[in-house]
Amino acid sequence: MTKRVMIVDDERDVREALGQTIELADLKPLRAGSFIEAKDHIDPSFDGVIVTDIRMPGRDGFFLLDHVRAVDPDLPVILLTGEGDIPMAVKAMSEGAFGFLEKPCSARELLAVVEKALQARSLVVENRRLKRELDRGDAAARMLRGVSAASEALRGRVRAVARANAEVLITGEPGTGTPKIAEVIHLLSGAASRPFVKRPAAQLSAEALQIAFAEADAGTLYLDEVTALTPAVQFALLETLEQGGTVRVLSGTSRDIEAEVREGRFSTDLFYRLDLMRVHVPSLKERPEDIPVLFRHYVAQACEQANLPEPDITPDVIAGLMAQDWPGNARALMNTAMRFAMGMGEEAITVTAGGGLGLAEQMAQVERSLMIDALQRAQGRSGLAAEALKLPRKTFYDKLARHGLKPEDYRGT
Repeated sequence: MTKRVMIVDDERDVREALGQTIELADLKPLRAGSFIEAKDHIDPSFDGVIVTDIRMPGRDGFFLLDHVRAVDPDLPVILLTGEGDIPMAVKAMSEGAFGFLEKPCSARELLAVVEKALQARSLVVENRRLKRELDRGDAAARMLRGVSAASEALRGRVRAVARANAEVLITGEPGTGTPKIAEVIHLLSGAASRPFVKRPAAQLSAEALQIAFAEADAGTLYLDEVTALTPAVQFALLETLEQGGTVRVLSGTSRDIEAEVREGRFSTDLFYRLDLMRVHVPSLKERPEDIPVLFRHYVAQACEQANLPEPDITPDVIAGLMAQDWPGNARALMNTAMRFAMGMGEEAITVTAGGGLGLAEQMAQVERSLMIDALQRAQGRSGLAAEALKLPRKTFYDKLARHGLKPEDYRGT
């Protein structure tokens, strides 16, 4: 909850007494002797509340209230009134004041009203923050695409570990994009404005490791395929981490690191030091409904970079993509999208067997992904999605129910 309380009163003794009461309640007073002094602190980003005397020389508390209402109607203003000012204060309440207190008031009375105002302001500030985040999307929303439950869980996990200042081990099959996960963690962390340094573990010497730490400089160091570190560099890394410091180390691997530890190829102590928190990146096989979303994104990206018109991505193309196993995961899908964008057309889509699934399961998987793709393109409008798939409305709704899909989940995506 926000803790700032601006106290506006032309009498210094009153300002100091109120400020002391605020400080004793573990809140943060900001004192001002006039409207002129207070107004420079008042804008929509002010995350506190205002307590002001009504009667002040020049521009009084009512003038201040009108100014605040014009700047930010959701910024609480509490009026301090003398006995004869109460009718005016009641009128001010109808014009938007949060509350009023009759002077002299007890600390308990003051803090009760201030606490309520702070709670109200905190809610407004948090709602605005969430709206800004929703409008622009944070790094996880922008960079980790997908509509599946697995993708949503991944974004949530990345956001959670980003807030902690601890080492993170990122695991996933080859091609799942562990370096990108590391970058998103960095961008969501408190070190986002500081350096993000990436190094392939296989090429690191002990000296190069120390140089990398120096370059990271209170930021983040990512070690790709960390199990490829030589024993000497493993020892040097463990020593550096044990000494403490301001660099956060993220590491990634597509290997079974626990097996590497059991077989003596990777230091047990270093493993436990790097594995304080873990993020597992799901394979495309674990989230097949994301394949159309990612493919369209990669095609659009390739066309933008090469200044090419985007080719039409037909349901047949999507069906061909869905029928593949994608052992190379996102990297292989990206390569296919680039070839498709460069004019190879549907020949770029090679249909292969469905990875051990039965025919009925494969067909259901393809159908579900086609419906998700249609709903996304139609922004959740069922009629347009059914029309795009050339399905009667009743058939379309039956299939929605069968696959557990809700059109409203795709509005605005």
